[in-house]
Amino acid sequence: MKKKIAVILGDGIGPEVTKQSIKVIDTIAKYYNHEFTYEHALMGACAIDATGNPLPDETLTICKQSDAILFGAIGDPKYDNDPTAKVRPEQGLLKLRKELQLFANIRPVTTYKALQHLTPLKPKYLENVDFVIYRELTGGIYFGAKSLSEDGTVAKDDCSYSVMEIQRIAHLAFKHAQNRRKRLTLIDKANVLETSRLWRKVIQSVAQEYKNVVVDFLFVDNAAMQIILNPAQFDVILTENLFGDILSDEASVLAGSLGLLPSASVGNSVALFEPIHGSYPQAKGKDIANPLGSILSAAMMMEHFGLAKEGIIVKEAAAWCLNNGFVTKDIDPINSYTTTAIGDLICEFIERHAKGETHPIHERLHKSTII
Repeated sequence: MKKKIAVILGDGIGPEVTKQSIKVIDTIAKYYNHEFTYEHALMGACAIDATGNPLPDETLTICKQSDAILFGAIGDPKYDNDPTAKVRPEQGLLKLRKELQLFANIRPVTTYKALQHLTPLKPKYLENVDFVIYRELTGGIYFGAKSLSEDGTVAKDDCSYSVMEIQRIAHLAFKHAQNRRKRLTLIDKANVLETSRLWRKVIQSVAQEYKNVVVDFLFVDNAAMQIILNPAQFDVILTENLFGDILSDEASVLAGSLGLLPSASVGNSVALFEPIHGSYPQAKGKDIANPLGSILSAAMMMEHFGLAKEGIIVKEAAAWCLNNGFVTKDIDPINSYTTTAIGDLICEFIERHAKGETHPIHERLHKSTII
């Protein structure tokens, strides 16, 4: 298989974690007979610094001409701490989503027994947690009209959704649910918001086409509580932009580290793959950031390309690292490995697997011994 990948390293730790993903993708290409080529582009604070534009036209062109986009992170303290800034890194990502019509953000949430001690929940609540959040990504309050009164005392952010916007992500979520445990939960605030009532009406209609999927409805405040009280009850969660943004970050706590969770943003053409974490500027250049969220995003890219076997082996490699204590500082501050070392370990696992070699309990790997 031949694929062209647009690479947006972004800001902060974005370049460091994304470079590990590229290393993993190249290893997959080497041992599974694929050819992946890359074209780099700017977006975010680095793009503002270089061009004055958070999403240069050249970047948009490169993305449109690619088969997929591998993205790091955006954000910089000089913009985060300046509420008066007219041009901001996040504007680039929002515009990219809109221009490419990346209307569905898909975030799998998986827990690992080896990391249960890092979460605020008791282990019994983390058993069998495996769900996916489908977040609508190009509508809602983030893209609505915004206004501020002349005296600066009243601000408005409009939230709007159309039937078409809801239907297109609903079909993706229902189809995914059919291939999982056949349960879908719509999260809304239909007791208060008109947009939520439209969501509920549309989902009830679309559900008639998926008779084998059980549909539940939860208000967002209750859903936030249920994700903590009983996260194993969920299979596929479907929700609008703002609620999905908040709930997916809440759900990341279940995994033990924000650095572990991947995501895909899909739409009508090219898809984008990125870890859910931010740019983490405090760790920039220190080789301590967790690359697994980015590497698992690359696994989702493989699956998007139809390379299911390759995606599975990357995920198995990540789980193997976690289960054997090969982790970064966010997971174990004392016995930690560098960003680069984790990338090397993933690649070595893939290489061994491709060659048919096993991983015995006692072995020497990357200058580390598993006991």
